[in-house]
Amino acid sequence: MSQHPSLKGKSSIAAKRSVLKRFERVELMKKRGQFKAGQRVIGLPKTKPEE
Repeated sequence: MSQHPSLKGKSSIAAKRSVLKRFERVELMKKRGQFKAGQRVIGLPKTKPEE
């Protein structure tokens, strides 16, 4: 009997995330020079993850 694909371990799941967490967006925007110190972290623009 085979195992259902959803029950596989995390090591086999290598899907690319298209959504970043807030702290990841802030770090990425700092690298790109789009985020300034003292700027609010609420309402950040959508950003694409680095390829």
